[in-house]
Amino acid sequence: MSVARKRAHHGVRYLGLGFRVVLFLALLALVRVVLRIHNDSLGDGSESSKEITFRVPKVAFLFLARSNLPLDFVWDTFFKNAESEKFSIYVHSKPGFVFDASTTKSTFFYDRQLKNSVKVIWGGSTMIEAERLLLKSALVDPANQRFVLLSDSCVPLYKFTYIYNYLMASRKSFVDIFLDKKEGRYNPKMASIITKQKWRKGSQWIALVRKHAEVVVSDKTVFRVFKKYCKRLLGTEFTRMHRIKAIFQMESGDCIPDEHYVQTLFSIKDLENEIEKRTITYTSWNQLEDSMDRKTWHPKTFSYDDASPDGIKEIKSIDHVNYEMEHRTEWCKCNSSEVPCFLFARKFSRGAGMRILFDGVVGAFDSGSMRLGF
Repeated sequence: MSVARKRAHHGVRYLGLGFRVVLFLALLALVRVVLRIHNDSLGDGSESSKEITFRVPKVAFLFLARSNLPLDFVWDTFFKNAESEKFSIYVHSKPGFVFDASTTKSTFFYDRQLKNSVKVIWGGSTMIEAERLLLKSALVDPANQRFVLLSDSCVPLYKFTYIYNYLMASRKSFVDIFLDKKEGRYNPKMASIITKQKWRKGSQWIALVRKHAEVVVSDKTVFRVFKKYCKRLLGTEFTRMHRIKAIFQMESGDCIPDEHYVQTLFSIKDLENEIEKRTITYTSWNQLEDSMDRKTWHPKTFSYDDASPDGIKEIKSIDHVNYEMEHRTEWCKCNSSEVPCFLFARKFSRGAGMRILFDGVVGAFDSGSMRLGF
């Protein structure tokens, strides 16, 4: 082979090698871009800046309603005093219910109802199904980084800016979670999926970071077990005979899914170290006796008098929660800083809602713009 031909041959070989190197680097760059997009869309609630690289992070307010929202006039003022790019609203109401000028006083709720809502039965698995639907809908928007579950009787205890900064400052979810050794709701038939050691209880009113919201929505196994074995026996169905039958058949006599599902799921997933073990929604409980002389706890409804400035100040001054079953005191902290325990409260009557509105608890209020009725 002549010298010229050898040089040409080597030149082609080096050109082919260079092309392969360039192709490899281009593919590597493409993979890195795809992974970055994927991670940004998921978010993980960590201290990285992923959740703020593409847009301002939002708090998703998730309302569980029977039909309309009786306290929409309170929330209207709350959202009017907020920056619109920092929040989103989702409502689960009864199937077919539409939020418009005829059903709500606040334009913030227009068309915010889920189109795929289910009929919710109190104490049934449909309650946690509704929660999962709300989370799933909110996760579609990658800007939603915090997810707060609220009832139709909830009110905010602070202005929007304080609540937003509180939630965004925490890298953890807020989930009331504890082990109740006396409650007897665990069904041994769950054992293949949910062991008794992983069974937990707590308030259904949770606030999640995006990573934990995704855990709830992606779960299929634990939810299926709850639908089958965790059921509330209502009204006349709950008799002494049912109790005896439950004992002999090794079944749970009475189980309320929304007080156990998220807590047990996070226990199974070993996420308890990633959460603040408390709720941020205040409830005042009254102990009553039912027709079978059983002592039961029921949430108190706040009246106009209960919602006085002193009453609200007392709630906002609470800085710890006692868990007698675990002999544990949970001091309310956010990233190691002491904070008030509660951002929201329930169950508020319309009169109580009116009082905190006029007292300016949730923000500047224009009484001339308020529409009464419905």
